Amino acid sequence: MKNIMLFITLTFGFFLSACGGGEKDKPVDKEVVPVKVVALEKTNLQRSITASGQFTTDDETILSFKTGGVINRIYVKDGDAIRKGQLLATLDLGEIEARVQQAKIGYEKALRDYNRVYNLYKDSVATLEQFENSKTALDVAEKQLTVAEFNRKYSEIRALDNGFVLKRFVNEGQLVEGGTPVIQTNGAGKGNWILKISVSEKEWAAINLNDNAEVEIDAYPGEKFSATVFRKSEGVDPYTGTLSVDLKLTGSVNNKITSGLFGKAEIVLNKKLLTWIIPFDAILDADGNTGYVFITNDNTTAKKIKINITDIDKNSVFISSGLENAKSLIISGNAYLNDNSKIKIVE
Repeated sequence: MKNIMLFITLTFGFFLSACGGGEKDKPVDKEVVPVKVVALEKTNLQRSITASGQFTTDDETILSFKTGGVINRIYVKDGDAIRKGQLLATLDLGEIEARVQQAKIGYEKALRDYNRVYNLYKDSVATLEQFENSKTALDVAEKQLTVAEFNRKYSEIRALDNGFVLKRFVNEGQLVEGGTPVIQTNGAGKGNWILKISVSEKEWAAINLNDNAEVEIDAYPGEKFSATVFRKSEGVDPYTGTLSVDLKLTGSVNNKITSGLFGKAEIVLNKKLLTWIIPFDAILDADGNTGYVFITNDNTTAKKIKINITDIDKNSVFISSGLENAKSLIISGNAYLNDNSKIKIVE
């Protein structure tokens, strides 16, 4: 019995030894990674940019009095339609009229003094210096009267053009200084509505004058208005840190727009972009405008290359350069690859 057990033990040990030695000596093939690929080809892409903003007009104006005083009457309220030359507001003219009368009296006295000294000068009684001083005093009094009459003229506010009152900033009886905003108006009667949108630097550079756009307004769901790009800002807004683009509505709006309404615009760029469009998942190690992808030209070896990114959409990335010499892009299995990894293409 002991001999039988010894034989079994030796046989089993020999079997394990033989098996272990075979696995150790067997050569191991280099790992082949299964991947999916797509062919690469440049595309002329028609792009669009979406942005939001507020409606305004190109001739919004904040009106004010030139001089300070107490507001006597304001004849309009927010939303009123106005006509060119219409009287909108006036100051209490009591103090202003007193200044005009004071200036007029001073001018009349200076004129009398000048005439008297002039006659004395002709009779050689007054000196040349006295005559010149009287002439100077007359000139000063005349200018003071002109200023007083000018201030009286601009102690009332009149509409510069047909349009609407956007906002009234003050009330009757209120004391205001010269230049204080009183009424804001626009020329909306002309139908020259503008949607002012804010865009990034990259979007600003891509947008060109006369690019077409479609505008949607929250107040009119489902309705679209045609517009075109007619102006781009020349500098960054110091408050928002963005650049602005102005869209002018081209069709009839039938008095549906008012200042301050929000609109959403989709601008269709006239200039097409020649680019490669690749899936977002194909990008590795992206940093700013650069990234890396794996490509293959022989369908057996993966190669890691650097690319330059132009833009990013929801699920796609637009590539401007880096894929010129690439045949196929690896879109699946790239997380397990290194440069020069062996690959096997699968469906």
